[in-house]
Amino acid sequence: MVALTVFARQLQRHLVKQVRLPVSLRSVQVRRCNLSACSSRFVLSQMHPMWQEPLEVPGGERQSPIDISIRKSVFDPNLKPLVTRYDPRTCQQIWNNGYSFLVEYDDRTDKSTLHGGPLEDQFRLCQFHFHWGENNNWGSEHTVDRHLYPAELHLVHWNSDKYSLFEEAVMEDNGLAVIGVFMKVGKRHEGLQKLVDALPAVRHKDSVVEFTKFDPSCLLPQNTNEYWTYAGSLTTPPLTEAVTWIIMKQPIEVSHDQLAVFRSLLFTSAEEEVQKSMVNNFRVQQSLKDRTVRSSFNPFLHNAVTNDP
Repeated sequence: MVALTVFARQLQRHLVKQVRLPVSLRSVQVRRCNLSACSSRFVLSQMHPMWQEPLEVPGGERQSPIDISIRKSVFDPNLKPLVTRYDPRTCQQIWNNGYSFLVEYDDRTDKSTLHGGPLEDQFRLCQFHFHWGENNNWGSEHTVDRHLYPAELHLVHWNSDKYSLFEEAVMEDNGLAVIGVFMKVGKRHEGLQKLVDALPAVRHKDSVVEFTKFDPSCLLPQNTNEYWTYAGSLTTPPLTEAVTWIIMKQPIEVSHDQLAVFRSLLFTSAEEEVQKSMVNNFRVQQSLKDRTVRSSFNPFLHNAVTNDP
């Protein structure tokens, strides 16, 4: 029983850490450039080892990430405002998992939670992480009308009303809820800076550093009432289709220098002879298939549509 418990915790740690990882090791274009701003035909020159071999996709009909078409999204007036209650005291550490860095939270109790929006149940925050590109022209996993942002934040929650452990929720329908926040280059983000200052300590793969009293709500946009939602999957193995995605319409601003610190991290451990920069750590986009993307705002209202990067 002890061995089973240890295995379960190791699985939980592995999956929680992998809830979104990078791209970097093959000299091919990973996904076609969507933006005229992309000047190179080979904007992604390397691919992360995770994507070197074909992966088994469970189900395969609800994979993420996707492109969100504003005009094709369906306004749902029944979508409620999101309610986040995050306790900064549950923040524990930062971990470089060799694909991204994760800020991990104590999720043994309902101290940091998400409900409302498209969710019927309560979800606990277990970690957040980011995806970013090698420059400011790309990096986000999701796109809006084919527009790429330089980075994307993901706050990962699991359904504590239906399941008792993350490792259960990650394998089941309606098990996870992930808030996605686009990041654009602009003024320095003061809330993010505490995290940025801690990142040099986890420059190498498998580095872990204590990180406490961080309130992730400071990374949410001012307007959290306008969002898109759809049924999708994790974007890293095991790619389970357990995720309710909630993508914020309004991006947050971060400075070029803050993103430069993200790009200073490494996919590799200190012992490895060849060091590889942690950039382009996103998955290729997936087909929407028969899914519907719902929006909490009317996309046909003039002020609901924005092309602001």
